[in-house]
Amino acid sequence: MRRKIMERLKKWRNAKNRLPLLLYGARQVGKTYILREFGRSCFENTVYVNFEEDKALAGYLEVKLTPAYIIKVIEEQYGVKIYPQKTLIIFDEIQSCEHALTSLKYFAEQAPEYCVVAAGSLLGVAINRQQFSFPVGKVQLENLYPLDLEEYLWARDKDMLVDLIRQCYTTNKPLPEALHKEALNLYEDYLLTGGMPAVVAVALNDGDADELKRLIY
Repeated sequence: MRRKIMERLKKWRNAKNRLPLLLYGARQVGKTYILREFGRSCFENTVYVNFEEDKALAGYLEVKLTPAYIIKVIEEQYGVKIYPQKTLIIFDEIQSCEHALTSLKYFAEQAPEYCVVAAGSLLGVAINRQQFSFPVGKVQLENLYPLDLEEYLWARDKDMLVDLIRQCYTTNKPLPEALHKEALNLYEDYLLTGGMPAVVAVALNDGDADELKRLIY
């Protein structure tokens, strides 16, 4: 699905004084999907680390937090080569590893040439920082929310309708009646999905009522 945050991610990648990026957002808003898509479309390769699943790597980070050490461990653990500027490193569910969160500070100070992004659903709520502090001023913060109405219309292949709505808003002219009715119907559908990507995907693909209820409730 086309998301507006992708443009901000591309801008971050090309920034002169780039800091590690920390992506906030509730569960199921598409953080992992958008970061993987960002890696696929903008980098030569991607390394994905999920700290809820990879307890072994979390243990290695208890030994040392220097970027050179972390890069070496990840390369050995995942059997991939990490290149500055060319590899996207994704730290997912980073709230599960306080050492990984703190390591972002050292990437910012010692190895800014590496592209490091992190995501977590419970940052600031569930993280247990016993010895290490939040890397204040050493990360760029971004937020990802459910799809807004324009993103939902893009997912419905209604790009022309989006453009027309924008045009009418700018010129302070009403939509043609038929298009206005269509837009209102789509808006009602959007409200039912809540803009959650998984719900939208089911609604677009098959509209299975039971599956929609499970995802919504």
